[in-house]
Amino acid sequence: MGDKIWLPCLVLLLATLYPVLLPGAAGFTPSLDSDFTFTLPAGQKECFYQPMPLKASLEIEYQVLDGAGLDIDFHLASPEGRTLVFEQRKSDGVHTVETEDGDYMFCFDNTFSTISEKVIFFELILDNMGEQEQEQEDWKKYITGTDMLDMKLEDILESINSIKARLSKSGHIQTLLRAFEARDRNIQESNFDRVNFWSMVNLVVMVVVSAIQVYMLKSLFEDKRKSRT
Repeated sequence: MGDKIWLPCLVLLLATLYPVLLPGAAGFTPSLDSDFTFTLPAGQKECFYQPMPLKASLEIEYQVLDGAGLDIDFHLASPEGRTLVFEQRKSDGVHTVETEDGDYMFCFDNTFSTISEKVIFFELILDNMGEQEQEQEDWKKYITGTDMLDMKLEDILESINSIKARLSKSGHIQTLLRAFEARDRNIQESNFDRVNFWSMVNLVVMVVVSAIQVYMLKSLFEDKRKSRT
């Protein structure tokens, strides 16, 4: 019973103190996921650059949250300028590429729209950046082979990395859900405004038609004969 109580505490203690005791030899790195939301005015194009190492993985996911048509042109280019992805009038998309060494460019193009600005959300997920594997090799030289409570530091690190990966995945899903919620809310507000506008138009038309009908019925019963004196 005592081992079951102290084992989780030991894992948390080592996870907290290990990077402090061995700076620069931590076995896991901060999350390389990032997201951004911006407004792209009508008739304009916005480009971003992401430096990547060799044989890494770059995943880009984007959504148009607000704007007429909920569409945008998307362009992804390699460091050599070669077009990897080109999409026109899309509301969302997900693309993953195996990278080369250099700066990758991705652009959102709203030049086809003359009056409507777009609110765009995108998320970058960077995998296999090469830092985690090198740091794991660095800290292994500090291990003397002593096992503690039948658990090696490699096993502890593997468990921590597994938890980190799952938490990162959960955060990614929550970010996407928030983006979907924002887009759905914008669509609902737009539909609400349209319903109110056309309801007012119908009301005005009904009032005008009713007034015309009353006038015409009244004119039918008027005595147009001139009275003689």
